[in-house]
Amino acid sequence: MSDIKRIYTGPSLVAMGLVARLNEVGISPVKRDDHESAIRAGFAASIANQMMIFIRNDEMERAQPIIDEFFQDIGEEVSNQK
Repeated sequence: MSDIKRIYTGPSLVAMGLVARLNEVGISPVKRDDHESAIRAGFAASIANQMMIFIRNDEMERAQPIIDEFFQDIGEEVSNQK
């Protein structure tokens, strides 16, 4: 996973808003929901309503202004990025 970067971990609603904003400019992030995956596998050992969003490193330069604007618009600290 060295060619992708985690840009957000947090509530699913916020994550889906960020994904939608990135999709508008042609960036298709990878969404990872460990809780949903655990339920489908028959166990639930993770935190509900948490999602991780990843993008390719080569899209980071183009994505960063959109990410910053999104978090500013919703009033959340950008420091949530990993």
